[in-house]
Amino acid sequence: MKVVSDTSPICYLWLIGHIDLLPGLFDYIFIPEAVCFELKDKGAPAGLRNWMNNPPAWLKVESVKGKLDPSLHRLHPGESEAISLAQRISADLLLLDEKAARQAAIEQGLRISGLLGILNEAASRKLLDLPEAIELLQHTNFRIAPHILRSLLYKHYR
Repeated sequence: MKVVSDTSPICYLWLIGHIDLLPGLFDYIFIPEAVCFELKDKGAPAGLRNWMNNPPAWLKVESVKGKLDPSLHRLHPGESEAISLAQRISADLLLLDEKAARQAAIEQGLRISGLLGILNEAASRKLLDLPEAIELLQHTNFRIAPHILRSLLYKHYR
């Protein structure tokens, strides 16, 4: 399965200590150079920057060559390059969280998921303690409506 990721899923999985879910769910994750730069940016957590300076073998950084689709210019560079990369390599799945980027990806005909989709799939496969992961996530600046988190927990623990 070819999977491309934007910055957010990788960043938040790293922050909550569950970055190893990605190779557990998918063999490889492809990221465009813009996402690599965002993960190494001075505004990113120091530990994440260090992790990105020696990324694991399952994380593949790809160059996005050529002009980007003009409809993607309103997005952040990582989002627009992730969508372009997903199209170029005919990705089976694109991981991103931002609403405008998700809508743009859907308009491009791409299959999407995000951080909560990853946590949901990992919980379904018994790869993590979902309540603990959500508790950790709530101590970050990840923004999501509380009822969505409750719904996800209810799905697994009713």
